Amino acid sequence: MSSGPLYLGFDLSTQQLKAIVVSSDLKVVSEAKVDFDADFGAKYDISKGVRVNEDDGEVFAPVAMWLEALDLVLQRLKENKCPVQDIRGISGSCQQHGSVFWSADGGSALKKLDAGKTLVEQLTIAFSYEFGPNWQDHSTQAECDLFDAHLGSKQKLAEATGSSAHHRFTGTQIMRMRRRRPEVYAKTARISLVSSFLASLLLGEIAPIDIGDVTGMNLWDIRKDSWHESLLQLTAGGEDGIPELRKKLGDVRMDGGGTMGSISSYFVEKYGFNPECQIVPFTGDNPATILALPLRPLDAIVSLGTSSTFLMITPTYLPDPSYHFMNHPANPGHYMFMLCYKNGGLAREKVRDRLPKPSGSDPWAKFNKAVLETPPLDIKTETDKAKLGLYFPMPEIVPNIKAGTWRYTSKSDGSDLQEKAENEDDWPPDTDARIIVESQALSMRLRSQNLVTSPKDALPAQPRRIYLVGGGSLNPAIARVMGDVLGGVDGVYKLDVGGNACALGGAYKAVWALERGENESFDALIGKRWTEEGAIQKVDDGFKDGTFQKYGGVVGAFEDMEKRILEVAHN
Repeated sequence: MSSGPLYLGFDLSTQQLKAIVVSSDLKVVSEAKVDFDADFGAKYDISKGVRVNEDDGEVFAPVAMWLEALDLVLQRLKENKCPVQDIRGISGSCQQHGSVFWSADGGSALKKLDAGKTLVEQLTIAFSYEFGPNWQDHSTQAECDLFDAHLGSKQKLAEATGSSAHHRFTGTQIMRMRRRRPEVYAKTARISLVSSFLASLLLGEIAPIDIGDVTGMNLWDIRKDSWHESLLQLTAGGEDGIPELRKKLGDVRMDGGGTMGSISSYFVEKYGFNPECQIVPFTGDNPATILALPLRPLDAIVSLGTSSTFLMITPTYLPDPSYHFMNHPANPGHYMFMLCYKNGGLAREKVRDRLPKPSGSDPWAKFNKAVLETPPLDIKTETDKAKLGLYFPMPEIVPNIKAGTWRYTSKSDGSDLQEKAENEDDWPPDTDARIIVESQALSMRLRSQNLVTSPKDALPAQPRRIYLVGGGSLNPAIARVMGDVLGGVDGVYKLDVGGNACALGGAYKAVWALERGENESFDALIGKRWTEEGAIQKVDDGFKDGTFQKYGGVVGAFEDMEKRILEVAHN
């Protein structure tokens, strides 16, 4: 057991609350978790952590369940013999975009918590709405339309806030609350993101929203570092409502480090925390993910799960409606660039299942063989055309295209783009295996190409390293194509921090916040202490001179193909 100070990181996700404790040298000391369905499913009538109102598209979680979960996870930490008295600082990660609505009694109730009772027994009066809208909520289409139009276009909204309007973003959720449940909005004294809500419980007063997580609201002017006055007016229903909404939102904490104050006496008396334990700003789950590596500028994370996500840190702010820019939670002047795709692993499985079933135990054996035996873009000779495609079994958001499959060809330089008939013999099912993986990677390359620079020695602009996470990261054929298309001059790596990336990101944030030297960045401090051993494994060389340039020749054609399909199959 470490004899030095310890740091606690939380991860309040849709389905679980995790707690992980690390030492100053980032070694894991203790952990515990609460599974919402297993621990509270029957009591709160939830499934996969939420309730769903399908008629209205609402997805939400009971706030009382989160209160019970915090008490329970700390109880389990104690049962696991965690020396909580040595915990010097606490931070964490929480599901992005979700919100909590405090009543006028919220602040005072937090200040007078009695350790002889539970949180849920004392804080039911603290909320004007008993549920927290979840990031899966899709009830706000009308509000999204108003947000997208308010500044003149989706592009203008993205330029101001980092993203165009999305159902899950907090601004549209607050606007809908005001319109749909005006009595709740009127009784609401403060509005927290889930991250600032959990920090508030530990702090014993309502905590400010964090500078990283605030950029998932469609309300923060990223360039000006302030609430966007015109979008506040839209959300509040007019200019007269702006002061009230500003008061509900509160100030935003600009420094992702430092301390917001000491831990509430409730946790000192009930669980044995040191009264000097400090509460550090919490952030969202996506920002926390980039802290768990730590990810450096020009590094990229590609998450290959059911859906696909591309994350990169960049000092360049080039917003677009098809992706997200968010403030880095710890490094001012840097941004998290994020692409989110619906069609990831399931789309690859659809292509896999059209191939003959493998005789062995690996369901991907035939798919992988086809990927590795097909040359880049299926160009076998100088006269062959490049094959390009889109494979969307579900409607996609990047780009905003209906479900369907489209196949095109072009010359190797991207010219002469032509759609292929579905039954043409020179495009058998095993060709689709490589083309779908290339398609997913080409979309990422297209949208990130203006954010990367030459990493060294006059090489083409590309990421420095590419880290793969999720189920697809275990597949060597997919790793090979990701390196072929995206590059990665230092290689492609499989990243494995278990299921604890977000909680670890929170814990590392606490270490940095309280141990940093003057002007010492998160990357500098954590980079000196973080060890790659056991966390990453090199799975591909990444950049391959000649191959990388072949894909560069068709990026423009890929973009043109998307535009043509958008004209006939826009969602």
